[in-house]
Amino acid sequence: MMNIRRLSPLLAVLIAAASLLSGCADFPAFQQKAPRNANHPKATSVLERDNAPPPREAASRAKERDRERDCDCAPPKESTALRDGIRLYNDGDFDGAIKRLSARDINNSPPATRITALKYIAFSYCVTSRPAQCRQSFDKALRLDPSFDLAPGEQGHPLWGPVFVKAKLAAKPR
Repeated sequence: MMNIRRLSPLLAVLIAAASLLSGCADFPAFQQKAPRNANHPKATSVLERDNAPPPREAASRAKERDRERDCDCAPPKESTALRDGIRLYNDGDFDGAIKRLSARDINNSPPATRITALKYIAFSYCVTSRPAQCRQSFDKALRLDPSFDLAPGEQGHPLWGPVFVKAKLAAKPR
């Protein structure tokens, strides 16, 4: 049996550690919430259009405006279905986003809306470990608009970045 004299210092150390750790629960740094999912960026840039975009996004927004002008069908600000699908994507419901963004009302909408929907469908497939379907979605978007490109914050993503690069290279005329 353990001697009480040997147990006493160990018990004192355990009690001291427990009291120190219990005080950490009130420390403000431990009360902050961590980001929900760091695997993909939020799609807030599509949901909330700023009047003054950051300089690095200005080029991609200019391309998007040119794409809308070229199609003679300037779409309204994102359709409700597109907003719903992007909201599902942001909430982490990737299968729900795929279903909503694949709906008939989006497939019958202007090319710019369809391209945005296909982009988020591709992202959803990639983050759910379905790279073949991700590639197919990027291929469809590039068939609609061969100049389609990802925004600077979306390029180089470890999940969909390589898939998009392969799709873009395959879509280039030879």
